[in-house]
Amino acid sequence: MSFWESFWDIFWWSVFIFAWVAYLIALFSIIMDLFRDHKLSGWWKAVWIVFLLFVPFLTALVYLIARGGSMSERSAAEAQKAKDATDAYIQQVAASKTPSEEIAHAAELLKAGTITTEEYEKLKAKALG
Repeated sequence: MSFWESFWDIFWWSVFIFAWVAYLIALFSIIMDLFRDHKLSGWWKAVWIVFLLFVPFLTALVYLIARGGSMSERSAAEAQKAKDATDAYIQQVAASKTPSEEIAHAAELLKAGTITTEEYEKLKAKALG
């Protein structure tokens, strides 16, 4: 077997693997979109899944043509929802107090006997530092 014969074998295997992976990504994107769509009834979702099982390539192509636009809208809405949730969580966690608020809180803990004077001084130094 010559170099070029093995080269073209490797080339066509690479093209085949690329196409297969691209198809699987499209298939899983369609399935995720089906379950993300709240307007579509359960029966229609089941019909799409059955067709995806028995006539996968044609069904995927029809789905992308028929519902591709709304698919991107749902995906963008889901991404925005996740971003908003992340931003809200970051704001909740990162909402730090001013140094004077931290010192006042530490003083309350000291008065209540929750912390010692040494711990109060450490918290005060940390708030000011």
